[in-house]
Amino acid sequence: MKEVLLDYGDTRMRVELPDSAVVVRYGETYTDPPEVNPIEATRKALDNPLGFPPLKELSGPDKKIVIGFPDRVKGGAQKNSHRRVAIPMILEDLLKGGAKLENITLLCAAGLHRKNTLEEWYWYLGKEIVDRFYPDRIVNHDAETDLCNYGKDSMGNVVQCNRLMAEADLCIVVGHCSGNPYGGYSGGYKMIVTGLSGWRSIASHHVPATMHRRDWMGSSAHSHMRHQFKSIGQAMEKGIGKKFFGVDAVLGQKSQILDVKAGELEAVEKATWPLADRRTNIQLEMEEPADILVIGLPRNFHYGPGMGTNPILMSLAIGGQLSRCWNAFREGGVVIAASVCDGWFNDHWFPSYAETYDALQRYCTAAEFIESDEATRIVEKYEYLFQYSNFYKYHPFHAMSMISGGSAALLWTSAIFMVGPKAPGYARGMGYIPTRTFEEAMERAKGIVGKNPRILCTPECFTGGVAVHLYRKNGK
Repeated sequence: MKEVLLDYGDTRMRVELPDSAVVVRYGETYTDPPEVNPIEATRKALDNPLGFPPLKELSGPDKKIVIGFPDRVKGGAQKNSHRRVAIPMILEDLLKGGAKLENITLLCAAGLHRKNTLEEWYWYLGKEIVDRFYPDRIVNHDAETDLCNYGKDSMGNVVQCNRLMAEADLCIVVGHCSGNPYGGYSGGYKMIVTGLSGWRSIASHHVPATMHRRDWMGSSAHSHMRHQFKSIGQAMEKGIGKKFFGVDAVLGQKSQILDVKAGELEAVEKATWPLADRRTNIQLEMEEPADILVIGLPRNFHYGPGMGTNPILMSLAIGGQLSRCWNAFREGGVVIAASVCDGWFNDHWFPSYAETYDALQRYCTAAEFIESDEATRIVEKYEYLFQYSNFYKYHPFHAMSMISGGSAALLWTSAIFMVGPKAPGYARGMGYIPTRTFEEAMERAKGIVGKNPRILCTPECFTGGVAVHLYRKNGK
């Protein structure tokens, strides 16, 4: 037997797994391609953009320029993180091209996430850059106000764009190409479609109609969701009458930079995805797919404090990780997740979530609830929208999108066991089976999948760094 420590709230849970279990850890199961010098790689990308002249040629003294950048959720905050390196170099080129600093605005492309505070910008952008723009020319995107609406695209998706960006003469976005269960990778068109649009546009794809499709499982860059991102993104460009200039970095496990490409978003995707495939898609030595997936949930991870205890966010963590592991897991298998599940919603950041959870309990399925008038009432509740726009809270539709992805796991598994919940009713409310011990969960799982299950364990998938997507060698 082998001992494994699973993330479990603010601590770890020690469990025993058979020697045959496949335990995925960075540095043991896989490593990253070599990192590059971030300054040299960014300089090369900016000097040789794909489908665009260099920024120095696109710049000018009378041009209004907006630079969109990702929020605190991903990308790292270290000195050589992509945002910290890229934004000063972009500014240098723009100013050399004649742009006036007062005509340049930094726009935090936070989508439905909580708006970032000045202290958070200092943390991940650096004080030098922020102080050049604060308070009037570094702003948070608002998914409720100041939107341009462009109808629907050819797929029927709603198309919206931040007005400040739409009305700029030059639209620049800094993105991260890193593994993501939503359409394979962050960055590219996903950056603008989820970061700079309104909730009605996001509701075109972050819903059961997209996330309950079988092709959502597997975190594929060729899924229906990714096709929606491209379709909406290109419709945004058509609506605003110009293309976005993207500057994307392929990120490694610790958000270090593996490569940088700049230019038209479609070309940037094509140029970054091959290396991102090498870094993200991990081939495991498994002859057959796993019957059981074992994971642990910390209390705090990318969406913020309480993600591993707020039952709705907890469900998205499980659904998203199952999607990342799908190509090494068998349909109808079992998930065992360790979580303190104490019912802490963190109302300070996620004020709509408790009411949303209670409303969900009155419906047979997540899809039925998301399509209901009650869900619409919660999303449009003035109290929540006011808090989102003014007091650094998550947008109320964010909870609906998390339910959509979280409930997808229930469609493709035979059971999801939650080990060690402090408030087991919340686990049952999300469709899970609570157990006091890991041993009990494993015995019950064996009753479903057989006495000698193949076990896959990703013990640090939420605390170990940028996620990977798992495959079997010679498998799917």
